[in-house]
Amino acid sequence: MTKLPVRFAGLGAAAVLVGVVLSTPAAAAGAFPAFGLPFDTGRSVYSAGIHSDNGTSGVKNAIDFSPGDKTVRAPLAGTVRIQHCDGGDWVTVDHDGGWRTGYYHMEGISVTDGQRVVPGDALGRTGNALPCGGSSTGAHVHFTLWTLPAVAKGGDSRDFGVGAGNWNGMSYDEVSTKVAEAYGEAVDGKIFGGWQFAAGTDQYSGTATEVSSRATIPLPGRFRV
Repeated sequence: MTKLPVRFAGLGAAAVLVGVVLSTPAAAAGAFPAFGLPFDTGRSVYSAGIHSDNGTSGVKNAIDFSPGDKTVRAPLAGTVRIQHCDGGDWVTVDHDGGWRTGYYHMEGISVTDGQRVVPGDALGRTGNALPCGGSSTGAHVHFTLWTLPAVAKGGDSRDFGVGAGNWNGMSYDEVSTKVAEAYGEAVDGKIFGGWQFAAGTDQYSGTATEVSSRATIPLPGRFRV
């Protein structure tokens, strides 16, 4: 949900591979699920790096992705929750164990509220949509990770307000500060689709390490899954 740096335009830049020691990801709600990545396998993808939801401060719970086919897909089975704003809609997906993923800036949303999805189902296309505010430069998806305690306890995310996921009408500023502070889950050390992500010191930085080969891509950078 943040402005993508101008360097996102450098999609042709080659990535440098180096070795890295992997660490074990921590779990906050249920055990951390076996997430995939929010795009198809066999694709080249550019990532502008790991950052906080507002790209300025707070927990680094977001990663920007731009897959080559421009299609955003569910990385894990779950239930779609469409979040409404005056400027349009954006997508979150609730997963078992109280985990929630978010997909901002998407255009051509292809799912509906309450729809069950399985890994690989198309959610929409990468874009520059700003339904609740914010800014964007260069079509991408702002992929975000949260935990929702009420959902983890068996609640319906539509019934318990902000704490359980009803974020309808909330502005970009509210989601990226109030919600992020309460429920944002750091992506640092976590594995998505066989790649472990590590946050850097700065916003929009970090690394993506392929678990099987232990090769590391500096972020911002491009890699193939």
